[in-house]
Order: sequence, then structure tokens, then C-alpha cells
Amino acid sequence: MKRECLPTWDSRIRTIRKTMNDDKSGPESGGQSWLERLGDALLAKPRDQEQLISVLRDAENRNLLDAETLGMIEGVLQVTELQVRHIMVPRAQMVVVEGERSPEEFISIITDSAHSRFPIIGDNRDEIQGILLAKDLLNYFSRNDRGKFNIRDIMRPAIFIPESKRLNVLLREFRENRNHMAIVVDEYGGISGLVTIEDVLEQIVGEIDDEHDVDDAWYIRPQSDQEYIIKALTPIEEFNEYFHTNFSDREFDTIGGVVVSTFGYLPRRGEARDVEGFTFTVFQTSKRRVSLFKLRAPQ
Repeated sequence: MKRECLPTWDSRIRTIRKTMNDDKSGPESGGQSWLERLGDALLAKPRDQEQLISVLRDAENRNLLDAETLGMIEGVLQVTELQVRHIMVPRAQMVVVEGERSPEEFISIITDSAHSRFPIIGDNRDEIQGILLAKDLLNYFSRNDRGKFNIRDIMRPAIFIPESKRLNVLLREFRENRNHMAIVVDEYGGISGLVTIEDVLEQIVGEIDDEHDVDDAWYIRPQSDQEYIIKALTPIEEFNEYFHTNFSDREFDTIGGVVVSTFGYLPRRGEARDVEGFTFTVFQTSKRRVSLFKLRAPQ
């Protein structure tokens, strides 16, 4: 005797929705029938990114995802919303090479910074002529007779992008064009800063540390007159000095300790708190800790 194949619960709901979709309950329902709304509730379909993240976090709580995997998924979702201006290295903090100097004059800049790529400037930082790869100097320094040097013979073309470019678009362009650095310009064509492929990837996988990274290389990165990116490990003393505030360091050594204590739990990406007139928004988390805040300062 042949056993009848019974439809699954999900398929029954979809069949009902398909056959009854003309049964609208009015404009207040958003164009959905009551059966469609019931079906959505039973199927638990996330309708937006916030609901999707909620479903993923529930999966983590039930040990279907580990925290690291969840963090990377959230990072992938975040890069579709973030713009270059949120993560770029500001113009004032760019490590640059002056095009008119000889390698002997700027080699100390390269070795001290331990970067692999450097913008080449003319008379000032608004005049970016190209990009220097540190490895391209190896041939010059390996010769006994070094002769005349012209940096334009080895520099690479610079890529210019607007501050408003989305990070997911930038990451795709980096991969397609095999570029690793781009110069960021503002709406008037002035140089705002630079961004690298590593900066974008860190938004997905968390901070990428190598043997040259120094934890306190920077603590506060201005983004605009009132907006900043702040490391959670910023010493309270340095925060007070920069913003002329009087946060106490009796209980905590870092500004991250002060802010996280106001939550009473480990906050998630996107959660915010107002502390002494400053709005701290969790910008990046990794390995069960907050690593970066987006700060809006009072006027």
C-alpha cells in the first residue's frame, strides 16, 4: 500500500496564503490579509535587519552559533550601512612621503611606521601624487651604485573616493581592482584621509593585530566637529585632556570601563548611552568586549 505524502506545516501555510491573498483587511494592514500576517508570524520571517539580527542572537543563545561567528555576520551586515568617513584615517594622521625627498631622507619614516603603503605628496597633503609601496624601494637599496632616483618611476597611481562611499561597495572595488589603499576626498575635493582594505575587513572580523601594531598608537579619531571614533581602551586621563572633561578614574582606568558600567551588561553593536552629555554608541565589539565607540560630543 502506498503511503500518502503529507504536506509540511510550512507548505500548508504557503498554500493558504497563495489562495487567500485577495482577502485584504484594509489599508491599515499594509496591504496584507489576516492570513498573510498569520503566516508571517508562524514562519517567523524577519522583515528587516533588526529582526534578522534578533533571530541570529537567539540562535547564539541556543548555541547554534558561536559568538565569533555572530560577530562576523553582524559585521557583514554593518558594512552595508557604514560609509568610508566612519573608518578612514584622518588627513592629519596620514603617514606620507614627500615626493621631492630622496629615499635616504624618508626611509626612517617608512621603518618607524612599519606600513607597507604611503601616499606621496607634493607641496602639501592636499596634493597627492601617487602611492609608494615600501617593497619597491628594495631594488634601489640593494644596488651598490644607486645613481639618480626619481620616485615617479616606481610610484603607483592613487585611487580617490568620496567620504560617502559605502564600505561594501569599496570592498568589492578593492577586490576587483586589486587595490589596497584609497585616498578619501570631501565634497569640495580636499583630502579628508585614507582608507585601506584592512580597515574594511576589520569591520567584519574585528581588529587585525600584527607584530607592528601598537595598542595606543591612537585613541581618538575625529570624524567631524562633533563626531569621533573612540577606542574603549582610551585612558580616562587622555579623554579628559582631549575633551576638557572631569571623568573620575577612581573606579576605572579607561573610558570603556566607564561607559560599559552604565549598561550593567556587555552591550551589543549599535547600543548607545548618554554619559555627561556625550553620546557613546557601541561601534565595534570583539572577543566578548567592546573595542570601539562612536562618540557624539555636546556642542
